[in-house]
Amino acid sequence: MFVHNFKYTLKTLFKSKVLIFWTFAFPLILGTFFHLAFSDIIDSEKLDIIDIAIINDDNFKNNEVFKNAFKELSDKNNKDRLFRTKYVSEEKAKKLLEEEKVVGYLKVKEDDIDLVFISSGIDQTVFKYASEEILQTSNMIKNLSEEEIKKEIMSNNYNIDYKKIYEKSFSMINKDKAKLHNISNANLDYSMIEFYTLIAMTCMYGGILSLTSINNCLANISNKGKRVAVSPTKKKTIVLSSLLASYIAQVVGLALLFLYTIFVLGVDYGNNTIYVVLLGLIGSLAGLSLGVLLGSLLKTNENAKTGILIAVTMTGSFFAGMFGISMKYIIDKNIPIINKLNPVSMITDGLYSLYYYDTLDRYFMNIIGLLVFTIVLILISIFSLRRQKYDSI
Repeated sequence: MFVHNFKYTLKTLFKSKVLIFWTFAFPLILGTFFHLAFSDIIDSEKLDIIDIAIINDDNFKNNEVFKNAFKELSDKNNKDRLFRTKYVSEEKAKKLLEEEKVVGYLKVKEDDIDLVFISSGIDQTVFKYASEEILQTSNMIKNLSEEEIKKEIMSNNYNIDYKKIYEKSFSMINKDKAKLHNISNANLDYSMIEFYTLIAMTCMYGGILSLTSINNCLANISNKGKRVAVSPTKKKTIVLSSLLASYIAQVVGLALLFLYTIFVLGVDYGNNTIYVVLLGLIGSLAGLSLGVLLGSLLKTNENAKTGILIAVTMTGSFFAGMFGISMKYIIDKNIPIINKLNPVSMITDGLYSLYYYDTLDRYFMNIIGLLVFTIVLILISIFSLRRQKYDSI
């Protein structure tokens, strides 16, 4: 009976035009609109190379971190080049700034830096941010070197090779987690959050499939449900086979979305394909569990349940940043509990963490959150279905 109902449910789902639209066609259409809307914006907002000046005095010449960092960031052969750097005297730097030939200039001190601007803007912000990050790294290396020197002195070793200690500290910073890992250069496209949310929305729309499957098992909703209620077959067998069919259909829809966005729209999801697929599979379970919950709890007709499910999903997508990227950050900052419980945000955040962080801690926290969400909703649904009784059919 399990196999028979599985095949029957699968055929029913794929024959429904409404289900095919919401779970297969709608995400593809929305993805196309995203691509058309953001492609021109992305190209127009790419950073140009920024003209800057650095005061080439003894402090700068003796600071290997600043010298190497700005050499790399200004290298013509570097595809991620940020700056066009002029190494000049302080008087020359002031003149260049007054003539607006540079956006600002940098003066390196012993433990600090001076940044001079005459106006504000994104170029000045990038220059300031890069300089401050390099300063932080420089100070870390200096502190490590001082600690190593103290250890040598405490061990009565006064024949200290300062250059060797500095090189050792520099190497430790490069290997340590404190190093600035530039792993997201290829993914700094802020519009990717829209495609992440699109994947999350597609996962949650799988709930429409499970909602339909559950409705077909309820005697007060469908004729099939009446037959199920009076048949000797265990309801658990019918429900599980129906959910498995729903999950298979949902995975097919998700696979179509990935193939379409990658090969047609040219979206780059990075190199973590296994983790992306895993998150999609678990996110689909969360979507199915939401459909089961609404199908078992709500005492209304199928169209009303579908409308409520779509409304819940779209609200979750809104809070996760689908209709305005800033909304996700506003919610995270002011009412974080909403997105902590929002499965759309969990999926989006899991995808986001793969490309902007060099560890998987945040990714697996979202995986765990989705699993807990799924289990809780399934348990509530099972309890609700067990309590359902009918005076007459």
